[in-house]
Amino acid sequence: MRDITNGELKRASLSQLNGICRELREEILAAVSTCGGHLSSNLGAVELTVALHRVFDFPKDRIVFDVGHQCYTHKLLSGRAAAFRTLRQEGGISGFPKRTESEYDSYDTGHAGTAISAALGLKKAHDLKGEAGHVIALVGDGSFNNGLIYEALNSIKILKANIFIILNDNGMSISETVGSMASVLKEMKEEDGDVFAGAGISDDVHLFERFGLTYRGVVNGHDMGELVAALEDAKAALEKGSVLLHVHTRKGCGYAFAERAPTETHGIGVQTGLEYSQALGEELISLAEEDGRVVAVTAAMTDSLGLRTFFEKFPERAFDVGICEEHAAVLSAALAAGGLRPYYAIYSTFLQRAYDEVIHDICGQNLPVVMCVDRAGITGRDGETHQGVFDLSYLSLIPNLTIAIPKDISEFRSMLRMSLRMTGSLVIRYPREGTEGETPEIPIEIGKFEVLHSTMSYIVLLAAGERCLNLAQNVLKRAQAEGMDFTIVNARFLKPLDEKLLSSLSQKTVITLEDNVLTGGLGDAVARFYANSGKRIFSFGYRDAFIPHGAVSDLMAEYGLSEEAVLSCVREQYARR
Repeated sequence: MRDITNGELKRASLSQLNGICRELREEILAAVSTCGGHLSSNLGAVELTVALHRVFDFPKDRIVFDVGHQCYTHKLLSGRAAAFRTLRQEGGISGFPKRTESEYDSYDTGHAGTAISAALGLKKAHDLKGEAGHVIALVGDGSFNNGLIYEALNSIKILKANIFIILNDNGMSISETVGSMASVLKEMKEEDGDVFAGAGISDDVHLFERFGLTYRGVVNGHDMGELVAALEDAKAALEKGSVLLHVHTRKGCGYAFAERAPTETHGIGVQTGLEYSQALGEELISLAEEDGRVVAVTAAMTDSLGLRTFFEKFPERAFDVGICEEHAAVLSAALAAGGLRPYYAIYSTFLQRAYDEVIHDICGQNLPVVMCVDRAGITGRDGETHQGVFDLSYLSLIPNLTIAIPKDISEFRSMLRMSLRMTGSLVIRYPREGTEGETPEIPIEIGKFEVLHSTMSYIVLLAAGERCLNLAQNVLKRAQAEGMDFTIVNARFLKPLDEKLLSSLSQKTVITLEDNVLTGGLGDAVARFYANSGKRIFSFGYRDAFIPHGAVSDLMAEYGLSEEAVLSCVREQYARR
């Protein structure tokens, strides 16, 4: 696509601006069709972003996107059009705002709720340094469920930094936005039966004004004339204080299929295998039919985590609390304290946001909460903010917590059935995709590993999770072709370790594999167990780095989990035997 300059946008007529919007939509659709990415959220923000570039002066003015799902038009309008077809590819441009990529990206985002806090900090830095420029927080209504938003709003008067908040209200996060704030915003949009009522809106306006904001809205987010006028008005009002502009948009706008199916087109990717989330939904339904105490909890991820059918079948036992991971963790703890059996489904990267609650509310009370941690390990194209490579490390520190890592989907199903018998807290962590595998012949026992291939060689390889076991099997085939052999163990529990099995191993060399950073994970736990034993320990996982976007297999190899590296280690140890 051609570069569209700021000067062109400033000079363009409204008709020409609408034509530019059509060009941008075509490019976004073409790029996402090839590279994957967030489609419907970006299509819904095209006019709004074009109008912002028309009225404001980036990068002197600065914008923070919350969550960042809607930043593609901004990238196309800030000198990255020629590189846009490298979207989310290794070495290409990120699918999220990234400061190292462009001066137009003023703050890295990828998790919800941070934009207003960040905008306040950036504006305060401007003011203290005597720099001119406006700071804009572009926030989706789904993010307005997040508690961090209200912590930031609470600081607006205190910090005395005039910021511009745009509430991009499309009634959606990934799924439909839920909660009381969503109801308030819906009422504001529908005042007097007109979605774009604007002037004379209800007393709900005072909710924002009490935080020190001048409220403007509701504005039609797909009417260029209305948008430009509203943004110019808000820009003038910023001289006196902070402003919130309420804009109504349609997720997927301009592409009929995306408008009809905004959830399905939120994120576009290439599925290469079965998904653990489907098994989660199926098994939870089975458990719920067996035990009336079973309930499901999620934070705005009902469809992505495979829970839609459960929600439809057991609506009174299903809780979507919106983008509120901390609240969901405490809710789960309290449900368990009240005698229920909550299953809290969440992505690994988002569980980080509820870490304090996992420690104090769930594990501190030793409550039977099962945390089903999806997208564990390298997730690939979404990059640093979405890689699930820290959970084994930060969870392994917590007392009263069992950590399970299934070798395949069948073992995952067995672990879910096992969980119903447990009396304490449990994490089951797994990648997005996997293979079904064979149903275990005997029930899984907590803390017990599984020997998958036994030999009298001098080497044992302990692998945690499906990806690492696949890697181990591939290395074994190559090693056997060279006349070497080693034992493979399915290290399916990080906590507790199978100390009985570890004590029984006679091999002098122990190699560990984990789809996680090296620090604090399986390798560290095994090394501590074997301290001063005389065994040689070699651990493979990800090095101390934030892992960028790219293909999962490529990133695994590049950052520490490659067949060649493990095979080389095996060869070296064979030579020492």
